[in-house]
Amino acid sequence: MDAEQLELLERERLQALRECDLVALERLHADDYELITPGGRTLSRQVYVGLMTSGDFTYETFEPASPVRVRVYGSAAVIRYQARILVRDATGAPDSGLFWHTDIWELRGNGWQAAWSQATRIRQGEAEAQAATSRIRPRGSRE
Repeated sequence: MDAEQLELLERERLQALRECDLVALERLHADDYELITPGGRTLSRQVYVGLMTSGDFTYETFEPASPVRVRVYGSAAVIRYQARILVRDATGAPDSGLFWHTDIWELRGNGWQAAWSQATRIRQGEAEAQAATSRIRPRGSRE
């Protein structure tokens, strides 16, 4: 599978998360899947999907906010992008922001599945600082 096809699988996974599509979630997440949340908590697939199916955690928005970058290494792949996320807890309280999102996908007996994910919140102002830094040129650069 090439990078473009894996990006499509990641977009399918995001849709399954937003729609709480249990069949797709189980197909696209390995049995031993783990998410590291922005707060540093580790969630197993069982706990993560359980929070969504119980209504204790819902994604209203989970979409790429930057180009999706994919690197394939044989039977493993790394996917990285900035994501715009809006979630609600069981009380309906929202949490939203911009996050770096990284996934490790593995080719297993059931096809490609997400094995690990990590999300890191991008603090307000950091995205602008990052954009400004990318415009800085080294001394002697003629660009």
